[in-house]
Amino acid sequence: MLDAVLFDWGDTLFHFAYEDELLEAGWEAGLAAIGRDGTPGAREAAARFRDGYLPTIWQPGLLEEIEYPELVRELLAEFGVSVTDEELDRFLLAEHEAWAPARLLAAHTHALLDSLRARGLRLGLVSNAFDPGWLLRRDLTEMELAERLDVAVFSSDVGMRKPHASIFEAALGALGVEPGRTLFVGDRRYEDVRGSKELGMRAVQALWYRVDDDPRGLDADFEAFTQLDVLNAVRRLLGEI
Repeated sequence: MLDAVLFDWGDTLFHFAYEDELLEAGWEAGLAAIGRDGTPGAREAAARFRDGYLPTIWQPGLLEEIEYPELVRELLAEFGVSVTDEELDRFLLAEHEAWAPARLLAAHTHALLDSLRARGLRLGLVSNAFDPGWLLRRDLTEMELAERLDVAVFSSDVGMRKPHASIFEAALGALGVEPGRTLFVGDRRYEDVRGSKELGMRAVQALWYRVDDDPRGLDADFEAFTQLDVLNAVRRLLGEI
């Protein structure tokens, strides 16, 4: 039987199209939102972030989530700028909104989630994401995903990244479901497939955006080349086909 389906977010329900131009646009918007003299130029700040800070965010195998707001505060301090918590929040919001063109919802996300909810399944999101949860939940609302999900758990809130058990356990606990009655859908063999299967969930590897062959990972129970292939896996587990 199946009670719930949990999803990864990036390269599963949506695609994040990184561009260097948006990195600079984000810093330009964030610095403008601080609204005072003495801040560095956006190009200079973005270059410093790209060269000195991005590598710390994307360290392979890092399980403990970084404190992104504190990285921003630290970088600004390098330029002699000290910000209040309120100024930092303004920066983060403006920067995040500047990245909106990079967040591309997958074509069948709404249809898939609606089909699963129609079957009485509980739905959740488990995402490695360093942005603060309050910003990410704004994205879910704007993408019309908040109304389709029962829970959303982000590594920035939990403090640990997939495949660490705690982030999966937070979602399972919030939904009140057992791992053995839950299906996880994600694109990464290590973070998503291995992380969920080691807790006793069954897993679908999402292949519609990318093909991951991380040797640290495990083979999924199902492979999905389109989002609607996930529905077929669910139908099998429910005994519909």
